[in-house]
Amino acid sequence: MTMVARIGYLLLLCCGIGLCIPAQSATLSPMVSYLRQQQLRDKIAQTYGSAALKRIDQLIDMLQHQESSNDRRKLESVNNYFNQLIYETDRRLWGKDDYWAKPLEFIGAHAGDCEDYSLGKYYTLMELGLKEEQLRLVYVKAVTYNQFHMVLAYYPTLKSEPLILDNIKAAIYPASRRPDLLPVYSFNARNLWVMNQRKEGQLIGNADRLTLWSDLRNRIGDNNFKVPRTKL
Repeated sequence: MTMVARIGYLLLLCCGIGLCIPAQSATLSPMVSYLRQQQLRDKIAQTYGSAALKRIDQLIDMLQHQESSNDRRKLESVNNYFNQLIYETDRRLWGKDDYWAKPLEFIGAHAGDCEDYSLGKYYTLMELGLKEEQLRLVYVKAVTYNQFHMVLAYYPTLKSEPLILDNIKAAIYPASRRPDLLPVYSFNARNLWVMNQRKEGQLIGNADRLTLWSDLRNRIGDNNFKVPRTKL
């Protein structure tokens, strides 16, 4: 993970609340040290309730135990962690038709929709050392439900068939084993692709063309946690 990407993740996950990270033991990653900050924990508990801290502690435990694991173990652990959260529509949870929550908002609220699952997995896997170019957020059509859906794709190599991390099916499968998903377009922090095939797709420009993605990145540095309308 590049330094720029890591800083961006720290800001996104921790919602830009402006805390300074003191020097820590070499055994603790900056993210784990940050998530243990009492000021941050107090704000999470105040906004989402004390039960949210248990989910934060689970995240800390996963980050520590998976730091030296291989990519497959990291994928499975991160996928399982986020898939334990509850699915809820943005309208019911946040009072908006479409809201891309920051990862701590998703974890704090204990609920979110497909974009929130995918975004949480994307940034957490980069924190665990996966390369940005190996990960893409993919909009698909979920054939079974006849609706658009977001998943996360992991490319072991740039030319290989991706593995799909999804909240509908808990297991991780190669894209060829998910005929229920028809890819439409994909993106990461830099690029946007039209997915005219299940592997690479055609590069069509910068990901900043996506309004909700740009909106999320513009909210990285603010000092607020969004409070859900419905507590789950």
